[in-house]
Amino acid sequence: MSTKMILMANSLTHVRPFTCTTSRLVQQPPDLIKWVKTEGGFVHKSIKIAQDADDSFGFGLVASQDIPKGSDIIALPQHVPLKFGSESEAENSHSCLVKLAQHVPEELWAMKLGLKLLQERATKVSFWWPYISNLPETYTVPIFFPGEDIKNLQYAPLLYQVNKRCRFLLEFEKLLKRELENLKPDDHPFGGQDVDSSALGWAMSAVSSRAFRLYGSKRPGGTRSNVPMMLPLIDMCNHSFDPNAEIVQEEENSNNMLVKVVAGREIKQNDQLLLNYGGLSSDLFLLDYGFVIPSNPYDCIELKYDAALLDAASMAAGVSSPNFSSPSPWQQEILSHLNLVGPNSDLKVTLGGGELVEGRLLAALRAVLSSDESAVKQHNLKALKSLTVEAPLGISTEVSALRTVVALCVIALGHFPTKIMEDESLLKQNVSPTTELALQFRIQKKSLIVDVMKDLSKRVKLLLAKESCTHLE
Repeated sequence: MSTKMILMANSLTHVRPFTCTTSRLVQQPPDLIKWVKTEGGFVHKSIKIAQDADDSFGFGLVASQDIPKGSDIIALPQHVPLKFGSESEAENSHSCLVKLAQHVPEELWAMKLGLKLLQERATKVSFWWPYISNLPETYTVPIFFPGEDIKNLQYAPLLYQVNKRCRFLLEFEKLLKRELENLKPDDHPFGGQDVDSSALGWAMSAVSSRAFRLYGSKRPGGTRSNVPMMLPLIDMCNHSFDPNAEIVQEEENSNNMLVKVVAGREIKQNDQLLLNYGGLSSDLFLLDYGFVIPSNPYDCIELKYDAALLDAASMAAGVSSPNFSSPSPWQQEILSHLNLVGPNSDLKVTLGGGELVEGRLLAALRAVLSSDESAVKQHNLKALKSLTVEAPLGISTEVSALRTVVALCVIALGHFPTKIMEDESLLKQNVSPTTELALQFRIQKKSLIVDVMKDLSKRVKLLLAKESCTHLE
C-alpha cells in the first residue's frame, strides 16, 4: 500500500483516537427505552439493554424473560426514526444541508444521513438527543484503523475501498469548509461548529453500522419510497445469520407507519435479540459495521479477469497451450456476451459465496479451454455458467477449467505476505483491537480460498474417477 493511503487513513484518527467501542457519547445517557415509550412507542417488558458477554458487539438488547414467537418486541411510531429529507426538510430546514448532500455519491449513501445526524448532534435541544447520546463515541471500521493495521488487512480490494472512503472524507471536509465559511450563524447547519474529516467519518460510520433501508412516505401514486433511516433502540439488536427476530412495517393509519421488531421464534431468557443484517461479504461487514464473521457463507474473493494471468494459471494446471490471450473469434463472441471483453467490460469476477466460481468466469474457462466450437454452441450461457451442470463440454475440458481455478487460488494465496498459521499465532498475542480485526479478516479471506481449492479439487477427483470407470467399461 502506498504511503499516501496510510497518511489518508491516519488523518482520520488525529481528533478521535481509538477507544473502547462500548464508550458512548455521554457517560450516563438518557434511558433510551423510557424515551421510546414516552414518544408513543412500545417496548416489551422483558427487554433490557446489556453489554455483550464477550464484548464483541458492545451493547445489545437482551430478553430478561422468555418471549413467545410472534410477539411484538419493539414498535416505533413514524416520527421516531431519524431520516434525511422529511417533508419539511427541503422546505424550511437548512437548504445548505440539502445542497451538501447532493455532493455525496450514491455508494456512500450513509454520509447523506450522516449530515443529518451531525446536524442533530450539534443542535442544543434536538428531539433525537436521547438517542444520539447513546451512540458509540468511536467505531472499529477501517477508516479509523492506524496505518499499520490498514496494511495488515493484506487484501487489495478492501484496501482500495478504505482508501476511497478516506479520500472522500478528506475532500468532503474541504468542500464543507468552503460552503459554510460565509454563512450566517442562523443558516449554519451545524450551529457554527467546525466539522472535520473525523466528525464526518464518525457520522458516516454511525449510519452505515446502524441504519436500515425501509419504506418511507407515500408517493402520489400510492407507492412508497425506499428510505435509509436510523431506528432508535431497534438498532441495538446485533447480527446473526440465524436471527430470532425480524423487522416489519405496519401501517397503523394513513399518517403513521410503525416500524416493529417481532419475535421470529421463541426467545429464551438471557438470549440476545438478533437481526439478520443481510447476506454481505466480509469486506462490507468490516467496512460498514466494524466486525468480522468467521466462516461467512456470503464471503467471496475478488479477482480480475486477466488473459495473461489465466494463461499462466492454465499452464500451471497442466493445459499445454491455453489461448486466453488470443481466443478464437467464436470464443471472443462468447466472452463479449459474458461482458469480459470490450470497452465497457466488467472484469471483476469472484470466487466463493453462493456460486463458488462466478458463472461468468466458469463459462469463459469452459469456452476458451474447449476447441470444439459446435459442442460449446450446443449449450446456452446459463448452462455454461452453472457449476451444477456437470461437465457440459466433457470431462477433460471440465477438469482443465476447475484446475485452472485451483491454480488461480494458489496465485491469490501467494499475494498474501503471511500464512494462516502465522496469523493465528499472532492472534494469540496481546494485540490491539484493530490489529485483531485485521488478522481475523485476512484469516477469513485465506480460509475461503483454501475452502474453494478443496471443493474444486474434490470435484476434479470425482470427475477423473468417473472418466476412469467409463474407460473400463
